[in-house]
Amino acid sequence: MTDESDPVCETVRALLAEFQQADAQLVICRESLGANAKVSTLIQLERHAKHSVIIVSDADVLVPADFLVNVVAPLRDSGVGLVNCFYRLANPRSAAMRWEAVAVNADFWSQVLQSRMLKQIDFALGAVMAVRRTALEEIGGFSTLTNHLADDYQLGHRIAAQGHRIELCPVVVECRESPQNARAVWAQQLRWARTIRVCQPVPYFFSILSNATLWPLLLLVCLPNWMVPLNLPPSQGQLGGTALSLNLPWLVFLLCLIYRLGIAAWLQRRLTGESVPFAQALMAPVKDLLGAVIWLTAFLGNHVEWRGERYRVNRDGQLTRL
Repeated sequence: MTDESDPVCETVRALLAEFQQADAQLVICRESLGANAKVSTLIQLERHAKHSVIIVSDADVLVPADFLVNVVAPLRDSGVGLVNCFYRLANPRSAAMRWEAVAVNADFWSQVLQSRMLKQIDFALGAVMAVRRTALEEIGGFSTLTNHLADDYQLGHRIAAQGHRIELCPVVVECRESPQNARAVWAQQLRWARTIRVCQPVPYFFSILSNATLWPLLLLVCLPNWMVPLNLPPSQGQLGGTALSLNLPWLVFLLCLIYRLGIAAWLQRRLTGESVPFAQALMAPVKDLLGAVIWLTAFLGNHVEWRGERYRVNRDGQLTRL
């Protein structure tokens, strides 16, 4: 907590009074120790940590009752330094947030698993993380991440570089964001895009090749009248066959569109355990086309908006407040 006047402080004080036997306290983190306000808070909280495992959670995360049991279980293996989990956007309240939900609930987690098939995970997902304290101390604590935009990525990357494994918890947590308009969602998506571009420039550059809507649409736009002749064999009593033509770009586009809608709905259902409304599935191609614009825009600047502030992202991933 950074502001003692925040209404949630009264809730915390009431809980502390009700459960006086609990080893807990309200900590007000007033110091600003760098450009990354989240890391600044973590540095101040780290001073109060007493145990061998530290749990880091975003403020908008809702977890099930058995989450802690599941998230610390992989740490029984001494080779594991950090455990994180997938998250889903649970309350998309606007068209822009529904577009963002496709990116989070359908595409992001499947891309992480594809990456995991190719190599061991060497980054962390920031919604909720459980980190072994000794592994954190090996990299110099949270203070080494003070000015980094992608603090979760850097935390996992540095712990992996020390020889520790990064594991995934089987529990999916919920991110419950406050209502956002299109501009806020766009700024958030652009910040994520520029974050990934800085952290993994080559994979991010080639990620455009996996856009399942962009390329079929470009084929259709560039070659709208590409007809492929089909000669059907003659039926009984006919002397010659039937000559037909097939518009190949339209066929490719329609097949890819159907596949994209189906796979987006299936992936979201696998992550959330809930059926996906047809209107939500229709956001998948919209997300692809807007994502292509964001991909291009990520290379056209180095400024981001975060928590109401504007920053410049340097080549090393560190932030400079503008």
